[in-house]
Amino acid sequence: MGQRPLDGIRVVDFGQFVAAPAASQTLVELGADVIKVEPLTGDWTRSGTSFGEAILRAHNRGKRSIAVDLKNPEGLAVAERLIADADVVIQNMRPGSMTKLGLGPDRVAQINPRAIYATVSGFGLHGPSRDRPGLDIAAQAESGLMSITGEQDGTPLRVGTTIIDTATAHVLTEAILAALLDRERFGRVAAVEVSLLEVALHLQSPEWTSYDLTGIRPTRRGNGQPGVAPAADLIETADGYIVVSGYAAPHWLRLCEVIERPDLATDPRFRDNDARVENRGELLQELSSALRARTSEECVQLLAGNGIVVGAVRDYDQVRAAADIEAAQIFSTGKDQAGNPFPVVRIPFLLGEQVDGAALRVPDLGEHSIEIAESLGYTQEKVAALVDAGVVGATWAVEAPPTVLNQS
Repeated sequence: MGQRPLDGIRVVDFGQFVAAPAASQTLVELGADVIKVEPLTGDWTRSGTSFGEAILRAHNRGKRSIAVDLKNPEGLAVAERLIADADVVIQNMRPGSMTKLGLGPDRVAQINPRAIYATVSGFGLHGPSRDRPGLDIAAQAESGLMSITGEQDGTPLRVGTTIIDTATAHVLTEAILAALLDRERFGRVAAVEVSLLEVALHLQSPEWTSYDLTGIRPTRRGNGQPGVAPAADLIETADGYIVVSGYAAPHWLRLCEVIERPDLATDPRFRDNDARVENRGELLQELSSALRARTSEECVQLLAGNGIVVGAVRDYDQVRAAADIEAAQIFSTGKDQAGNPFPVVRIPFLLGEQVDGAALRVPDLGEHSIEIAESLGYTQEKVAALVDAGVVGATWAVEAPPTVLNQS
């Protein structure tokens, strides 16, 4: 993109897993210089599991990695020098861990009053659960999300992806950008706090408002929106499934006409929305009967072509081959640690007409330790001593090994 919005912004990221690294990944793609601070053993994502490798590739491209033993005073001093030149410090360590290390928000403010300190926690920093470790699944469970996900007579279900971690990353990015703007416009340096639990509740804002409005507690209902029909209802087709929403009166009448069942519009079971909700099971049987002979794509063409909201339920292979996905160029190319290309989903927005297709590479653990340490004012001899002492871990890209390693 040439100049990018965050060119010149330095981010020091102590995050692991998804929420914090995914936020700093967006900041990288917006132009920030993100330094990933890892323990000598590396972020958990380097543990050798396929899930860990997937997270590493998805959320750590284009960053610079420095491996440091933060429990060693000299390692802590390296981190303090990093923070002294940072615009943003991100962390999602276990509650209290950064403070115990000597890198809590108060200490960071002393080192660098302009640094925005961004914290991700599981359950917030102010309640009785503030010291609990938290992951996506715990937030799904304790926010009520699992209680409304699943079939009506089934058990609670998690959403099929780390939806809360990912949503938290987006919220964290939004908050950091707001804090940077606040600092530049008004000179205020605000700490950022985001919790998985609060994000999980926020994702359910309409359900909470509906509960307060009606007094009816949301429960598991499978597919379909409570209170309106047909809405997000699953319809079987000749080769799969579609979801259909046509609950507004004009859309319902049009749906009946398009599927050549105008009689449904005057059927007492379906005469208005309340009747359709009450008789949803029979409604879905009638709609399925009318559409089952067509393929999912034929149903999409028929219904969408007449202004009715519809979507084909697609598996991952079908999604990747879909014309809209190809047109959006949402799949970009990343590079693994060895420089081998792999497909990756880019940030889901465009700035103007630019599509970011830059091949950002996943860093090796400690790949940039030496160049970063030297940029902080350490001499080559001192860097070599830190490496020899096990305070700093250093590896390097096969493409460009630094000569300083010859001195260690």
